[in-house]
Amino acid sequence: MRRLISTGSPFEKTAGYSRAVVDGPWCFVSGTTGYDYASMVMPDSVEEQTRNCIATIRAALADAGFALEDVVRAHYYVTDAAYAERVFPVLGEAFGGIRPAATMIVCDLIKPEMKIEIEVTARLRGA
Repeated sequence: MRRLISTGSPFEKTAGYSRAVVDGPWCFVSGTTGYDYASMVMPDSVEEQTRNCIATIRAALADAGFALEDVVRAHYYVTDAAYAERVFPVLGEAFGGIRPAATMIVCDLIKPEMKIEIEVTARLRGA
């Protein structure tokens, strides 16, 4: 059964996407930037943006009945290669014990204040 998960971000309705889509034992979480969606504030540091990305992803997964430990694939998009060394420790805190297959890409994002975007795919363990 397919289920749509929303964080209530105004971007979801405007751009026509879901924060996550559950399809059977799979959960596909959309690219998530570093906004604090409660306040709609974007922190300046890439480390804090990364923490916000992970918190939003963790909440979306929980709403879908998944956990961060179910993540099997992660894509990290950063706007500057120098950010990699700064975000690795933050990513390690969240994913170090999980160790999903991962890729990091250096690219532009749609707003200048965005420094990182993370998307993940999760599969229910035991499913």
